[in-house]
Amino acid sequence: MKVHEYQAKQLFREFAVPVPNGRMAETAEEAFQVAEELGYPCVIKAQVHAGGRGKAGGVKLAKNSAEAKQYAQAIVGMKLVSPQTGPEGKLVRKVLVEQGLAVVKELYLAIIVDREKEMPVIMASTEGGMEIEEVAARTPELIHKVHVHPVTGLRDFHTRMLAFKLNLEKNQAKNFAVLVQGLYRLFEAKDASLVEINPLVITNDDQVIALDGKINFDDNGLCRHPEIAALRDIHEEEPLEVEASKYDLNYIKLDGNIGCMVNGAGLAMATMDIIKYYGGEPANFLDVGGGTSEERVKEAFKILLSDPNTRGVFVNIFGGIVRTDLVARGIVNAVKGMNVKVPIVIRLVGTNEEEGRRIIQESGMNVVAEISLPHAAQKIVELCKGFGK
Repeated sequence: MKVHEYQAKQLFREFAVPVPNGRMAETAEEAFQVAEELGYPCVIKAQVHAGGRGKAGGVKLAKNSAEAKQYAQAIVGMKLVSPQTGPEGKLVRKVLVEQGLAVVKELYLAIIVDREKEMPVIMASTEGGMEIEEVAARTPELIHKVHVHPVTGLRDFHTRMLAFKLNLEKNQAKNFAVLVQGLYRLFEAKDASLVEINPLVITNDDQVIALDGKINFDDNGLCRHPEIAALRDIHEEEPLEVEASKYDLNYIKLDGNIGCMVNGAGLAMATMDIIKYYGGEPANFLDVGGGTSEERVKEAFKILLSDPNTRGVFVNIFGGIVRTDLVARGIVNAVKGMNVKVPIVIRLVGTNEEEGRRIIQESGMNVVAEISLPHAAQKIVELCKGFGK
């Protein structure tokens, strides 16, 4: 789960991570009022779950009242389009208004989980304010890493090592250490999967301050943190993904046109791979789970057909725990009363597969039934290419 920058900074404050003075506003008038209270210069920042806000016109430095009013009116309500939002963009419903700072140096700092080493890793770079992917591609030697064993935790030598790599002076290094310690406590305490500050700035009086803030949380840990779950903003999420979450379905919208319904993440990945292998493009990742029910299958199928980009549906179920006859009934019940025009290919293999196929065949549905995975994938790709011609 992602949160907005202003929410991330609220959490930063709780863990003694310094941030600029500021406040969230939901209207242009409120944003202007906050700017007047803070004084000038101040920064008005669009609050959306996407990067590249500055280049897209969503971050503006206001030097006086006239500029604050102008920028507030321009940003609140704008459709912000960046490489991370896609061409459809995101509607800006909130802004963060913050005091301007006298910055002498910009750094990058993040904590993530290194899955290969199975421990958190702190990453820092002198190239703050830039896209870290670009830095990693062009000058990977400028990204410095220290791993923190979860048993022994963060130690002073970790922060000293990073401060040395970042060429920080004595007071700067001291303040940097305090900030990193707070950030690591936040990372652990709230079950975060990512905390990122870009840029982390050094001011002219050697203060180290999080000028930006990004936090992603492990969804599996949200049951332990209702206060974090309450920060969710469904306006920033894909509507079909929000609908899927109501039924505990793992759904991610993609850019293709073949809707995929499978059970199990491994089978989902294999299904998407084989569709691409035969020249097709998956429209989604949809995993109904290993112990799914007829009702969940029904809702999953409705979600697949709700995507206007879907030109065909591929159901690929391997019945281990799940019974394929329950899946078949869910599909039949979902299609009843719906004017389904797109081609459907169904592959049911495993527990009760003969009963599952019988239910599909006797339903009167216009579907193609396959047992072979390669044949099924080839067929749905072929049908989608011909659909609508």
